[in-house]
Amino acid sequence: MNGQKKGESVMRQVMIVTGGSQGIGEAVARLAAARGYAVALTYQSNQALADKVVADIRTAGGQAIAVRAEMADEAAILGLYRTVDEQLGPVTAVVNNAGTPGTMGKIDSVTAATLDMVLAVNVRAPFLMIREAVARMATDNGGAGGAIVNISSRAAELGGAGEWIHYAASKGAVDSLTIGASKELAARGIRVNAVSPGLIETDLHARAGLPDRLTRMVGGVPMGRVGSPDEVATAVLWLLSPEASYITGVIVPISGGR
Repeated sequence: MNGQKKGESVMRQVMIVTGGSQGIGEAVARLAAARGYAVALTYQSNQALADKVVADIRTAGGQAIAVRAEMADEAAILGLYRTVDEQLGPVTAVVNNAGTPGTMGKIDSVTAATLDMVLAVNVRAPFLMIREAVARMATDNGGAGGAIVNISSRAAELGGAGEWIHYAASKGAVDSLTIGASKELAARGIRVNAVSPGLIETDLHARAGLPDRLTRMVGGVPMGRVGSPDEVATAVLWLLSPEASYITGVIVPISGGR
């Protein structure tokens, strides 16, 4: 399994990727399947996108399922794990990718409803996803161990001032969750890490109401370009792999130096 040292026997790999129908999650799901994982990807509402990813993976000889799950709903998370248990088997890897930026705006324009949704999806959901993974992965629970990667954001360190402090704050919580969980779960056979993407070519910015944000901000990237979901996915798969068997509690910036 993913937390093992090199040379040890390898068990069947089963991964959950939340928000795996598009963007970074889709890139992770496709790369994971290409590397031999059986993949369960979640989607919120666009079944057509999720079904397309699953169909492509299966056509290429991989195994994948799509599960509709509202990540702000604990019951949906519990149902997700039950489905994976029944259809794919014991989970060995979890990628907490699903997230929402909420509505862009300065701090004095953020509503309680926006804040509640952002925190529910971006903080509570990965917390519950990890809790349920521990119940299945932890060696003291009879599991074989495993690895978890949280998708954070450079906004956690940069602060998101004037645009999305609420989103940045939620990702700061993800960083803290990553560090705390890594220390608590290391002796239980589970590694927990995070990646912190910068400006990546996804629809996140358009969904937040700023479709031109990448173009405006790219000048501040030392490498002079935005990143791709595939570049993030490669780092995620490495952190989940036996090559990273002695790495836990790290937050890897993927931001072109920004």
